[in-house]
Amino acid sequence: MPTMSDVTDLRFWRRRNISKGGNDMGKKILLGMSGGVDSTYAVFELQKQGFSVEGAVLKMSDSTDVAGAVQAAEALGVPLHVVDCTERFRRIVIEDFISEYTKARTPNPCVICNRFVKMAALCEVAASLEIPAVATGHYARLCRDEKTGRFYIAKASDIHKDQSYVLWRLSQEQLSMLHFPLERLLKTDIRQKAKDMNLAAANAPDSQEICFIPDGDYASYVESVRGRFPKGFFIDDKGMPLGEHQGIVHYTIGQRKGLGVSFGHPVFVSAIDAAANTVTLSEESAVFSQGLLCRSLNFMKLLPGNYDGLHMQVKIRYSAKPEAATVQIRGDVAQVQFDRPVRAVTPGQSAVFYQEDEILFGGIIDISFR
Repeated sequence: MPTMSDVTDLRFWRRRNISKGGNDMGKKILLGMSGGVDSTYAVFELQKQGFSVEGAVLKMSDSTDVAGAVQAAEALGVPLHVVDCTERFRRIVIEDFISEYTKARTPNPCVICNRFVKMAALCEVAASLEIPAVATGHYARLCRDEKTGRFYIAKASDIHKDQSYVLWRLSQEQLSMLHFPLERLLKTDIRQKAKDMNLAAANAPDSQEICFIPDGDYASYVESVRGRFPKGFFIDDKGMPLGEHQGIVHYTIGQRKGLGVSFGHPVFVSAIDAAANTVTLSEESAVFSQGLLCRSLNFMKLLPGNYDGLHMQVKIRYSAKPEAATVQIRGDVAQVQFDRPVRAVTPGQSAVFYQEDEILFGGIIDISFR
C-alpha cells in the first residue's frame, strides 16, 4: 500500500481547486466511516457538496464496529473498503500508550492515532484508489492561511463537540487532502436529521474516549498486557513515607479519590516518580503549576521557527478550558509561562496552542514547574 510520500503530488489538488472557486461536482472523496451517526450523516453532507463518496472503515481493534459501518454503507449505497489496521494500531498506538504509563506519563492515544494511523491509512487508501481527497466526521474546521499557504485546524461551530484538540498533530500533507463536512453543524441537529431520515445510526451512542478500552479501566488494561506493577510508597513533599501505593499505573497528577489512604484532610497526587516507584501526595496548592515545557512540536498556522514572547491560549487536556500564556520556542521545544497558576499539568498530555479559535501549534508536555 502507498505511503504518505506517494500522495505528495496530490496534496494541494482539492484545496487549490476550492480556493480558486472551483466546483467539486463529481469529484471523488474517501470518507472514514465508523457506523456512528456523525460519519453516516457526513455522507449526505458530502453528496450535497457534489462529491462522489466512497467509504473506508479502519479496523483498529476488536472494539471497532465494522458491522455498523458495513450496515450504514449498504443502507446509503456507498462503496465501502474494510482496512485492517490492527497491527499498525497495536504497534504505534497501544505500545506507546503502555510505554508512557510505565514511565508515569499520561498519554492521549487519539492524538497519536489521528496522525499516524487513522489519517495515514485514509490517505494511503485514497492514493491507491486515485481518490484525491479524504473526509472524516470530526467536529473541527479546516482553514488555509492565504499568505503562507499553510493549512491549519480551527475549532468547530459546535463548541461543545469541538475535537480540534486531538487533531493538532496532523501533517500539512494530510491537511491538504482533508475535508470536514460537519464543521459548521451542531451535533443535536445532526442526530435529529438522522432520526428524521430513519438512519440506523441515529441512536448510536457517542464513541468513548479510548476505543480499545471500552470499560475505561486504563490501569487494569495496562497491567493485563505488562503485568502487575510493583507496590511502592506514597511520600510527602519532603520525601517521607506516608503509606503504600498499589503501583504507579493507578495514579495521575491531580488525583484525589481512590488513593486508598486517609489523612483526615484532602491530599492530591502532585508527582509520580517511575524510577523511584513513589507517588507524592500534597496539599492542593502543590498541584498548580506556573508553566511547562513541551516537545515534539507540530506547527499549524504558526510557521516553524524560534520565537520569544508570544502570547496565546493553551489547552493542557481535551476537557480543559484554554489558559492565557506567554510562549518561547526554540527548535522542537516550547517553554510556557501561564498568566495564572494552572491545575494538574500532566506529562504525556498534549498542550495545544490557540489564537482565538485557530491552532497555532501543539506539543507533548514534558515537565511542569511551580
